[in-house]
Amino acid sequence: MSLAPLAERPILHAPESRPARPAASADRVVLIVSLLIPLAVSVWGIAYYSASTAERVRAPLHALLKPSGPVGQSFGVVGLALFLFMWLYPLRRGIRWLAWTGPLGAWMRVHALVGLALPVLVAVHAGWRFDGLIGLGYASMVLVSLSGLVGRYLYVRIPRSRTGLELSREESVNQRRALVTEIAATLGRDPTMVSRMLDAILEPVPARGIAGLLRRLLVDDFQRWLAVRQLRRLWSAPGRSGARVDAATIARALSLARREIALGQQLRMLEGTQRLFRYWHVAHRPVAITALLAVLIHVAVAVAMGQTWLR
Repeated sequence: MSLAPLAERPILHAPESRPARPAASADRVVLIVSLLIPLAVSVWGIAYYSASTAERVRAPLHALLKPSGPVGQSFGVVGLALFLFMWLYPLRRGIRWLAWTGPLGAWMRVHALVGLALPVLVAVHAGWRFDGLIGLGYASMVLVSLSGLVGRYLYVRIPRSRTGLELSREESVNQRRALVTEIAATLGRDPTMVSRMLDAILEPVPARGIAGLLRRLLVDDFQRWLAVRQLRRLWSAPGRSGARVDAATIARALSLARREIALGQQLRMLEGTQRLFRYWHVAHRPVAITALLAVLIHVAVAVAMGQTWLR
């Protein structure tokens, strides 16, 4: 997969680069903050959390950090609220008139973020001990979180609009053409040459079975990373006139190229990815329901035994 032999043309202009997506940056900030708080409490109370059950009862922090204590139960209440909030995403996806609550893509991002942070919040509530029904519920929650990572990985590899709706094959092809045109305009090069350059990256490798499809998706990710590195070297080299492209233009063109290559890979694997995503839904739902039932039973027992602020 070599891009070097392709001819070059002098650069005409350098348009401004597009700023980073604020939604992605906000997602990272929310995830970091939601993980840092329970992790900070865990480090602060590590002596308590690492003690045996008999030692915990006599520890100075027991009244504060036990599951029914002010800190422990606060994390439990927040965890319960977030866990129930996660179940709003299936409703948003299945009920059309809820579109006024926001685009499906934004709901998916929030759903994934909550799923990543929830196990840590619940672990602090449980005092990092998972016995009996609590252990079953926590194991189910971790499985849901891990399977959610797989679902998110497959979700973003199906061509979608900015609102999260799945694009048709024709819409995806038109989007690829638009990206090629934009890359050519950014670099001042022939669109046909740019199109051939990017098409050469797409290897028509068949993938069979679930394992083969997953392996192909991972290989595509790695090949896309290699291709972008090659394009950076190629486009950063001086043209025939000796002029170089400035860093902002290169960054802009590489961002567009990464999206175009990803879209081409997604289209090539579209049917297989959609099939995998359907299988994932079938496997994800019963584990999520098991976690929900375990959590609701745990809350009901805690309330009935007076181990909450409601006593």
